Amino acid sequence: MWIILFVAVLWYSGLFFQSFFLHRYAAHQVFTMSKFMERLTYVLTWIFQGPSYLSAYGYGIMHRMHHAYTDTEKDPHSPSHDPNLFAMMWKTKKIYQDINTQKTAVDQRFTKNVPQWESFDLFASSRLSRLFWVSAYIAFFAFFATTWWEWALLPVTFMMAPIHGVIINWFGHIFGYVNHQMKNTSKNLFRFDFLMMGEGYHNNHHKYASRANFGEKWYEIDITYLIIRVLDALGLIQLKPIKVRD
Repeated sequence: MWIILFVAVLWYSGLFFQSFFLHRYAAHQVFTMSKFMERLTYVLTWIFQGPSYLSAYGYGIMHRMHHAYTDTEKDPHSPSHDPNLFAMMWKTKKIYQDINTQKTAVDQRFTKNVPQWESFDLFASSRLSRLFWVSAYIAFFAFFATTWWEWALLPVTFMMAPIHGVIINWFGHIFGYVNHQMKNTSKNLFRFDFLMMGEGYHNNHHKYASRANFGEKWYEIDITYLIIRVLDALGLIQLKPIKVRD
């Protein structure tokens, strides 16, 4: 019971900050926030992504590259050019690390206004930080796990962010339906995206990348967008005006 709840909380909280902060804010900047809120969100992303923490800088740049080069050989993650999802994940990891460590030259159009907090990323991405979270998760499982199959969920908690990424970037380009015929393989995974909090409307997002709401049809409810609307109403962030055309 407690293990299932723990995994569910990690799944949806980590996913929210990946979608809200790394994707919609860092990569696409569909809303703005104060420097204090930005720094606070960095810390919350570290807390809820734990050992699979992703840098807003590395993620933001890599995701912009994905949109610019979708389904080409320059795409950081594409089922069209990677033989299997594990090969794709490994290539994505290397590109992400090279961006963060500045081992690769990046076109300025991908870096414009992408948030960066180098000192925090250095700490949050360190082996010490990841070891801390791994140890904490193991301790939680040791205290609360009551059956062998619950222990099988432990590796999932270590790899939440990569798992979230592969669901969209691999399966979201293979399975699902389309609202827009495009020159790429992006799909909407679910009619109602209960699993990925709106990220599953991938075809919609590729068509209108700068829109905060990834849903279009009445049944395409974007849960992350609903939370964004609440945060905007509370004055914690500021949604940018909706464009008539993208």
